[in-house]
Amino acid sequence: MTHPELGRVIVVVPTYNEALNVRDIVGRVRRAQPGVDVLVVDDGSPDGTGAIADELAAADPSVTVLHRTAKAGLGAAYLHGFAVALDRGYDVVGEMDADGSHQPEQLGRLLDGLLTADLVIGSRWVPGGSVVNWPWSRMTLSRGGNLYVRLLLGMRVKDATAGFRLFRRTTLEKIDLSSVQSTGYVFQTDLTWRTVQAGLHVSEVPIEFVERVRGDSKMTGSVATESLRRITRWGLRERRRQFRRWREERGA
Repeated sequence: MTHPELGRVIVVVPTYNEALNVRDIVGRVRRAQPGVDVLVVDDGSPDGTGAIADELAAADPSVTVLHRTAKAGLGAAYLHGFAVALDRGYDVVGEMDADGSHQPEQLGRLLDGLLTADLVIGSRWVPGGSVVNWPWSRMTLSRGGNLYVRLLLGMRVKDATAGFRLFRRTTLEKIDLSSVQSTGYVFQTDLTWRTVQAGLHVSEVPIEFVERVRGDSKMTGSVATESLRRITRWGLRERRRQFRRWREERGA
């Protein structure tokens, strides 16, 4: 379907063992934003998530399902979903978790924000943003991780790790998705960084993030370690690039 100012909009929802949540989240998106389509990308969930998604698609032509054969990581699922969405001619492609932590009722804030941006992020850490039901330790980890990203990469984005976002088609086409190698949660930072490097405008709008109440989180220590390692590598590469440019400008 079509948004009057933005064109055709679709939200990609990756799933793995989200049988308890997928019906609810898809229904909420369709009720909150009837003009927005939904693409569920299921990584071969053994709990029957894919079959439930197929039922939803059979009942609603604005819902489609992409079945993958194995769990290959969040980034891989999104890249596959993005490719399909672009191939189908969508003008705006979004991201949203399946567990209800991103509230579809706030999707309108992102749609409004994209009117003047190339990428809009639903942010927990801008004024007006908040997190519900997180322990102090996890909140500190998220805030600290985003501070590390800003310091190391030189980005002003307050919530580069957030997964509730909308891209313009032109943005995805410009940031070279074919070269993205991030598979885990660092994928979000990767695409934010690429958008900034491309000279495009990133906007953040405040959201209320609600910790899942059903099912298990996919965040693990190894995922966090991968994110830290990759961000550090990108940051050091950027600092070397800046130093070389500084030397060239000084004629050294």
